[in-house]
Amino acid sequence: MNLKDKTAIVTGGGRDIGRACVMALASAGANVAINYLNSATGADSAVAEITAAGGRAFALQGDMTKPADVATLVDRTVAEFGGIDILMPVTGGLIARKTVSEITPEHWQAVLDLNLTSAFTIIQAALPHMRAGGAIVNMASQAGRDGGGPGAIAYATAKGAVMTMTRGMAKELAPDIRVNALCPGMIDTDFHNVFTKPEVRKHVAGVTPLKREGTSEDVANLAVYLASGDAAFITGACIDINGGMLFS
Repeated sequence: MNLKDKTAIVTGGGRDIGRACVMALASAGANVAINYLNSATGADSAVAEITAAGGRAFALQGDMTKPADVATLVDRTVAEFGGIDILMPVTGGLIARKTVSEITPEHWQAVLDLNLTSAFTIIQAALPHMRAGGAIVNMASQAGRDGGGPGAIAYATAKGAVMTMTRGMAKELAPDIRVNALCPGMIDTDFHNVFTKPEVRKHVAGVTPLKREGTSEDVANLAVYLASGDAAFITGACIDINGGMLFS
């Protein structure tokens, strides 16, 4: 995959799947604008690794639920690199596991803002600067297909909406921009370090046909493929990456 002279934005790019996407994009030759909220160490080290290898990248702190921070990220990307070819809105998270009776309006809105509205906002802001032939790769989830685990209804709802948004945008933005989404299953990230019990992770890995959790690099490799010209006839797809745990 050759992304030389292409420019990508990755939100949530300081750790886990986001950082792996950053490094895979840079390895393919892309310039990378890295957004992070709290993961400065990961974002800054990614910039250092990329520039040491002769690539171009910058990291910028910002809250992707705030339109002003989104605009700042887009403006700096255009100022430094001249335009945008690839957008990967990876920002997201569960926030907390809550049952239906425990979910407050504030929690519901916060989860939707973090996982769905943040993606829409960065896409809307970036579109005027995206060049023909560009690609958007959204980050949905297996939870968007199966409803998620215990206490993840708000998260699963948001990720299901990301899938629907992806399909709608694929039609509206064609033929100039392709829009796809990934639906990761259990991936070895801080998400599960925080929210999933070790015994549950071990069980899920054991009943998965490939007998392991996925890695951030597994997801990033697929994301970069979808962003590349090698996937030129793929748009509107929500692609499972779960080791065979769920077939959709």
